[in-house]
Amino acid sequence: MPGIVVVGSQWGDEGKGKATDQIGDRIDYCVRYSGGNNAGHTIVVNGEKFALHLLPSGLLNPGVRPVIGNGVVVDLDVLFTEIDALRARGVDCSGLLVSANAHVITSYHQTIDKVTERFLGKARIGTTGRGIGPAYGDKINRIGIRIQDLFDESILAKKVEAALDQKNHLLVKVYNRRAVDPAEVTEHLLGHAERIKPHVADTARLLNVELDAGKVVLFEGAQAHHLDVDHGTYPYVTSSNPVAAGACVGAGVGPTRIDRVIGIAKAYTTRVGEGPMPTELLDADGDRLREAGAEFGTTTGRKRRCGWFDALVVEHAHKINAFTDIFLTKLDILTGWEKIPVCVAYDVDGVRHDTMPMTQTEFHHAKPVYEFLDGWEEDISECRTFGDLPAATQAYVKRLEELVGCRVSGIGVGPGRGEVVMINDLLG
Repeated sequence: MPGIVVVGSQWGDEGKGKATDQIGDRIDYCVRYSGGNNAGHTIVVNGEKFALHLLPSGLLNPGVRPVIGNGVVVDLDVLFTEIDALRARGVDCSGLLVSANAHVITSYHQTIDKVTERFLGKARIGTTGRGIGPAYGDKINRIGIRIQDLFDESILAKKVEAALDQKNHLLVKVYNRRAVDPAEVTEHLLGHAERIKPHVADTARLLNVELDAGKVVLFEGAQAHHLDVDHGTYPYVTSSNPVAAGACVGAGVGPTRIDRVIGIAKAYTTRVGEGPMPTELLDADGDRLREAGAEFGTTTGRKRRCGWFDALVVEHAHKINAFTDIFLTKLDILTGWEKIPVCVAYDVDGVRHDTMPMTQTEFHHAKPVYEFLDGWEEDISECRTFGDLPAATQAYVKRLEELVGCRVSGIGVGPGRGEVVMINDLLG
């Protein structure tokens, strides 16, 4: 049975949770392998909306065991707030497993994140200020705090003190902020130890044992390909590897464990935060897409920048992640446009590019070259087969397949769990 990775193909917010939810009744484990609570998945079940930030979206399917892998950075305050809110709505979270090797976001990570972003001014990255980048920075610098450290008070105190030794100098002497008390941080973290302990496990070993036993494991990436710290539109990226290959490192499984890679693509393009976005619309059409698609961040509430579908962005993600399938979301939002532009190339200082440019400078200067496809007026929310869709809608989907080079196997035609057109089995 397969190991499946779900990856965003644009800049996040593509609707990965909806795709995961479609196959949730056929999987055994749903694993978050990267990112932190700077990401969010919105899922609608029986008309009820759930916004998840740290917990894997497979949690909403009975029988699926949720796992937070070693590649995730965990804000324990946020985690328990999210668990409590879900329990109050009748969602069972008792089966959650958290890797002992996952790193912890502390209060000083959040402080550093916010003051650094302010200090950068116009050169800011557009972070959420939740401490994600500084936590990953400490991880790489080998001064991070891991979940397992909460169970050894002496070790924890020494690690917190070591991490703050340099940071307090920075806060006081550069940013003119007060120093952080290591004892206060340690005490706060220890306060979570008893509650988190029953959930902590060697998740990497567990997942490999379960894959050996034929269980179906879905690896759920946060953010998206073009926010990947190595392969995204650097420096306007996240601090981890949400690409499909990141599942191997962030969950602790070998590459031969991965059988399918499902790329999630919105039928248009959105982005939150700073950075280039060639098809961005700064006009009434952009406002119309934002309002129709409710394009406001699940976690941040920030307005998303909106634009037409950028085939070069998704094609590039396909090449790097080797998608087996694409799940196209929010196609219903495009209903009502007479003509729908699709970006098929870039003009960079008079030179046509049919694939994403190699350099940051070229991408910043890229202007979209559009192909105009016929729109449709029909309500497609009741469609359940590809043949049910209007001819113009079918033509739009087929053209995107041609441009990206990957088959579209599922289409979201509304926010609800059942508002989907399935063309091919996502599990193969």
